[in-house]
Amino acid sequence: MSTLPTYVLITPARNEARFIEQTIQAVVAQTARPLRWIIVSDGSTDGTDDIVQRYAAEHAWIELLQLPERRERHFAGKVQAFNAGYARLDRSQYDVLGNLDSDVSFDEEYFSFLLGKLADDPRLGLVGTAFRDVSGTSYDYRFVNIEHVTGTCQVFRRQCFVDIGGYVPSRGGAVDSIAAVTARMRGWKTRTFTEKILFHQRSFGTAQNGTLMARFKGGNKDYVVGNHPVWELCRTAHQMTKKPLVLGGLMLACGYLWSSIRRRPRPVSGEFVAFHRREQMRRLTAFFRTTMTPAPGWQEGKSPDPAR
Repeated sequence: MSTLPTYVLITPARNEARFIEQTIQAVVAQTARPLRWIIVSDGSTDGTDDIVQRYAAEHAWIELLQLPERRERHFAGKVQAFNAGYARLDRSQYDVLGNLDSDVSFDEEYFSFLLGKLADDPRLGLVGTAFRDVSGTSYDYRFVNIEHVTGTCQVFRRQCFVDIGGYVPSRGGAVDSIAAVTARMRGWKTRTFTEKILFHQRSFGTAQNGTLMARFKGGNKDYVVGNHPVWELCRTAHQMTKKPLVLGGLMLACGYLWSSIRRRPRPVSGEFVAFHRREQMRRLTAFFRTTMTPAPGWQEGKSPDPAR
């Protein structure tokens, strides 16, 4: 393996006293530690700052950046917090930039694994891993694009992050999806590696909302990012098979339709939407072609040999 690139981390945190210590302990335990880790307390009032300050006193590479309290909690605010941390890195020398959530944990080889992937393939611009939340939920990568990197932990080659112009402050969410699609538009490869698991300390997408409302907001985000209507129909059908059965899928569809009827403004260009939809339709075509292709050994009126 090539020499591992150097990296820095930024973690926006807003009232994460329940979880952030586990995240800090996971990073401190890494075999490949970051050069700097800026934890941006986005107006926390619950003791988050005290926890971070305690660890910052022990580790010079951990820094707490405190921002004023905001009235609203939204995705654009999270981007603003990230950008405040990013500005602190202005003259820093590093190869890789990581955006890490404040409610996750992972094993001690997590970042060395991802850095190794970047070192081995110079065209990789954005990497991450599979995740599992406290309910046992994870993405099924038969249906989820392996090129999508979830926002719980996105690790960028520095030049890739510069090329995409940073994160788009979308109030409606899908910030991670916009970043990944834009990276591919700019000619970079993006990839989720399923060999490693990141553990999310709360049910995915429910930091503020119950499960059904999280599905509805998921449909909002799907519209905002420009999902193709045919793709969204298939996604709705798939979500109906997940808990809460049927209702989860219906709420997803309602969120998408509601945003469509209201013609919610999209924070992305027409070029982005066209590129994104072409990717989705290629994936749907490939999926149905694979699904409908008879198994090897199939003959009319006979089943495949189960021993093969």
